[in-house]
Amino acid sequence: MMKVLSINIKQDRVFGLDILRCLAILFVVIGHGNYLLPTKISNIIDYFIFDGVSIFFVLSGFLIGGILIKEIENKDISFKLILNFWKRRWFRTLPNYFLILIILCILSVSFDKDFDGIRSIARYFVFSQNLFTPHPGFFPEAWSLSVEEWFYLLTPLIILFISFTLKSSKKQTLIMTASLVIIAVTVFRFYRFLTVTINDISDWDLIFRKQVFTRLDSLMYGVVGAYFAYYYKSNWLKYKRSLFLIGFVILVFPKFISFNNFGTIYLCVFSFSINAIGTLFLIPYLSDFKKTKNAFIHKIVTYISLISYSMYLINLSIVKKWILNNVQIEDINSYLLIIIKYFLYWFLTIILSILIYKYFEIPTTKLREKIN
Repeated sequence: MMKVLSINIKQDRVFGLDILRCLAILFVVIGHGNYLLPTKISNIIDYFIFDGVSIFFVLSGFLIGGILIKEIENKDISFKLILNFWKRRWFRTLPNYFLILIILCILSVSFDKDFDGIRSIARYFVFSQNLFTPHPGFFPEAWSLSVEEWFYLLTPLIILFISFTLKSSKKQTLIMTASLVIIAVTVFRFYRFLTVTINDISDWDLIFRKQVFTRLDSLMYGVVGAYFAYYYKSNWLKYKRSLFLIGFVILVFPKFISFNNFGTIYLCVFSFSINAIGTLFLIPYLSDFKKTKNAFIHKIVTYISLISYSMYLINLSIVKKWILNNVQIEDINSYLLIIIKYFLYWFLTIILSILIYKYFEIPTTKLREKIN
């Protein structure tokens, strides 16, 4: 059994970034798992977790931005370079996504009497379900995948456009692209703030937090980090401890503020920017944190980091909705039932994610090397 679940860990991984990725997915899974717990307990847990998806956005922007910057510096900015970038990204992200999406379609067609049909979820196959409108209830985790895929699609095109129209240097093109996206998205959120009424946290979540064109800047802050890490590496690392402390304070401070009105300009417009900046400030220190002396902790953190994408895709829609919600156990104490379901929630999420990562994600990702 252990051999079936074993994963080879490469030695060149940056442990600090694995820590951040591990924490991000744990925050997500803990947050979704709160729905299985009594309200009093879940409210307490909420104080100790952060927005894992926002952390993922900045981290993804930093990692993908670093790859894109190196590609641009080593080669000329061209459509061929962009096509290669898209191909490598999509081989990494799309197979897992479509696997889970197809499984959910099959389950819904087979067992959900209220399912509207494949037409109702066709937009999921082109990531258009939440471009400008609230994300539907089907496959709720997919909202962030739309944000990321549109970011991967649009950012290289903007870089290409600016480079060819302004004839700017590669370095100038990159910072202009980052500035344009961050400013444009922030202005769009402000426009939406002026034109849309937010009555509660649900409105805020669907209209601001979970739409593509209100969140693209979160990834771009990560690209800004990659920009400074590449072109100004000494200064990037020089203040890493101070930035880490500032970033931590930025992320923790909102925990001490009670938000009764979710229609404020801070929550609707600037909270996403501040959260992204707080996460970004953690990265200089973590990107230089290579290893830990504790082998067990190193292995656990790295394992969770490796399977984080699969964990994200299955924990809510597959494990909670389709498995645990259909588990019927009679003649058992209600608190014991909660414990059993919560344990199964974590156990199934981790085991299934390891299997998907090892036997599907790794093989499909390797295909891109054969096609190059």
